[in-house]
Amino acid sequence: MLQIQKSFNQDTKEMGDLYLVPTPIGNLEDMTFRAISILKDVDYIAAEDTRQTKKLCNHFSIDTQIFSYHEHNKEASGYRVVELLKQNKHIALVSDAGMPTISDPGSELVKQVLSLGGKVIPLPGANAAITALIASGITPQPFYFFGFLDRQKKVKKNQLELLKNRTETIILYESPHRLKETLSLMKDYLGNRTICLSRELTKRFEEFIRGTLDEIIEWAESTEIRGEFCVIVEGAEDISNNDLEAWWTNLSVKEHVEYYIEQDIPSKESIKKVSVERKISKRDVYQAYHIN
Repeated sequence: MLQIQKSFNQDTKEMGDLYLVPTPIGNLEDMTFRAISILKDVDYIAAEDTRQTKKLCNHFSIDTQIFSYHEHNKEASGYRVVELLKQNKHIALVSDAGMPTISDPGSELVKQVLSLGGKVIPLPGANAAITALIASGITPQPFYFFGFLDRQKKVKKNQLELLKNRTETIILYESPHRLKETLSLMKDYLGNRTICLSRELTKRFEEFIRGTLDEIIEWAESTEIRGEFCVIVEGAEDISNNDLEAWWTNLSVKEHVEYYIEQDIPSKESIKKVSVERKISKRDVYQAYHIN
C-alpha cells in the first residue's frame, strides 16, 4: 500500500514520532547539534545499552528518561515503544555506536511503527562502514554492504561463496576473535584480493591496514588482534553473465532449496529465492522440494 510521509508537517497527529538518532562510533565530538537537540526534546530514549547511552547523555547534559531496547527484549520493548507513541509521546531510538538498525536492532520496530501509520524520522550521522570505505583506497562505489558474516563456519563459507562473484566493493564487519578465520576463508573463496582493515575509527588509536589478503593474513598472524574491524574488500572482476556459471548449476532444485534452508531461511522464502535464480515458477520449485 502506498504510504507518503511528510516528516515535518504540523498537522494534528494521533501518534508521536520515532526518531532514529545516530551516535558517535568513537569520538564524542562527532555527535551532531541536531542529534543532541532531539535527544533533549523527545519524551523517551530507547537504547541498546542504557549504560552506554547514559554516559553519552551525561556528557551532553541530556536528562531524558532512558529505557532499554535490544536484541533480547525487542518484542516486549517494541510493544512499550508503540504504546508510548500511541500516547503521542516522541521517542528516539539509539544504538551503542553509529546508525540504529545497521547491524543493530531496530528494523522490526521501524516496520511496526510504519504499519500503524506512524512517522519514522532519521537523522544523519556517524557510520563505520562509510567512514572506512572512503579512506580504504579501494573504489568506493558501487559498494555492497553485507555486515557481519555468520559465526558458524559452514554458513560463513556459503556466504563467501555467494559473495565471490560480486563486482561491487564489499563491506564486512568482523570481531577480533573471528578475524583470522575469516581472512583465511576469504583467501580460499575470494582469492588474493586487495582489502583494507580498519579499527578504532575516529578514536586516538585509529588504524588502517591496507594490502593483499596474503599480506594481511601474515600481518594478523604476528599481531595481537584487538577491536572491532571494518573490512573493505575489492570486488570481483567484471565477467560477462554468459561466461559466469551460476554457483548452483550442479545442484538439483531440491538441493538448491535445502542450501538456503540450512542458512535458517524459511522454506517459503527459500523456494521464492530459488524460483528467481533459476527463472522457473514457484509452483515447480515447490513440487520439486515437497513432492518429488
